[in-house]
Amino acid sequence: MALKVLFAASEAYPLIKTGGLADVAYGLPVALHTERAEVRLLLPAYYDMMGKLKDVHSLGALQIQGAGRVHTVHILEGSHEAFPFPIWVVECGTLFGRSGNPYMHPDGYDWPDNAERFTVFARAAALLAADALQLNWRPDVVHAHDWQTGLIPALLEEINPRPRSIFTIHNLAYGGHFSRTVYDQLQLAWHWWSSEGVEFYGGFSMLKAGIVYADTVTTVSPTYAKEICTPEFGYGLDGLLRSRSHKLHGILNGIDTESWNPKHDHYLVQNYGLRDVKKGKLANKQALLERFGQSPTQEQLARPLLGMVSRLVEQKGVDMVMECIHPLLAETNAAFVLIGSGHYHYEQALYDLAARYPGRVMVYIGYNEALAHLLEAGCDIFLMPSRFEPCGLNQMYSLNYGTLPVVYNTGGLADTVINATEANITANTANGFVFYLPFSHALLGTLWWVLRMFADDQKLWRVLQRNALKADFEWKRSAKRYLELYRN
Repeated sequence: MALKVLFAASEAYPLIKTGGLADVAYGLPVALHTERAEVRLLLPAYYDMMGKLKDVHSLGALQIQGAGRVHTVHILEGSHEAFPFPIWVVECGTLFGRSGNPYMHPDGYDWPDNAERFTVFARAAALLAADALQLNWRPDVVHAHDWQTGLIPALLEEINPRPRSIFTIHNLAYGGHFSRTVYDQLQLAWHWWSSEGVEFYGGFSMLKAGIVYADTVTTVSPTYAKEICTPEFGYGLDGLLRSRSHKLHGILNGIDTESWNPKHDHYLVQNYGLRDVKKGKLANKQALLERFGQSPTQEQLARPLLGMVSRLVEQKGVDMVMECIHPLLAETNAAFVLIGSGHYHYEQALYDLAARYPGRVMVYIGYNEALAHLLEAGCDIFLMPSRFEPCGLNQMYSLNYGTLPVVYNTGGLADTVINATEANITANTANGFVFYLPFSHALLGTLWWVLRMFADDQKLWRVLQRNALKADFEWKRSAKRYLELYRN
């Protein structure tokens, strides 16, 4: 009999996306379906998302306790061509019927009723797991993701028979922290309030609830699972995570290898694979430079092109990259293409660099899907010096495109990029470059080494590219690992 999985998340590509969680909430349940699990994806009914669903109809209504009020919540079922299974949405106009970012006001602050919004969502998930609408569908497993769904494992404790609960931490930095006053307004269970429950420094953490009450806790890479058990990365929860290490697993995310595949990527001017990587990347490098107004000569095309697609925040190491650009431009013939948005300070600094070094530094502030794909194909080197990175996607995209990544040794970056040391080159496993201190001088030293290799040993460079192109990041492997956890 097929395993029934209720997959609860606060966002899912291509319906609504703010980050990597959305990619997981698309790729993993689709891969689980391929492995013959019977999946229902549960999402809040955000206003901007509903127009993308087809064949929407009501499964029924539930009365759900909010913050000092009871909401009439409608459970709707719809379909979308990206998903080979039904999508369930929790419709409550008061809480979710607003445009824009699902978590934040347009002015940049968190919605003040986020605790109520995601408590109602969690309660709806638990009621559906108990088949409160008598749909004759009870999940064997409920898989919840990040703080927005952290209360679900706790609420499942009240269900009989209780489904297994899996809770995945995508980024421990976001804990879903709220006050005791809000806790009382939401009428959450009194017996959860303790240091062994949801209480966290006088308030409560929805993410902590998921860690405490889930049968199994996962993170999005093996190295990140180890890192969050340390004070440096644990955000005050490292002691709890160490005490729950018996149920903590790190499973590397997959990527969408249909959309991010140079063999048939429709954003590229020339597709390529293992056999024609040099020719294909050269054609896309020319198109990328032309996109920024250049008319590159053969000499310019032979120069190293370094790319970055990132949020412009300190976590992503953009400050380190900017400190390295000046000496590299002065001492090498390298050029840079940088795509991203974030802190105003970094956006303006990149604009200034582009103005100061026309043709050597090319900048696009914002995000452009087509341009991101072209950058992955057209660049020789990809910069991803994140100070922490639970999993990361762009380094895997880069490997798939034969664009050798330069990364800091952390999280999923450490699990996917194999440093071009002599031993790894001899073992024919090296596929990129790693530095081991989160400082600009360490990144700069590594980039000197990388650029010397690019200039002096193109034969070795092709070997590293071929190793990169052979990497397998399909969701199938991760899905099988999750199915093992679902059943144990």
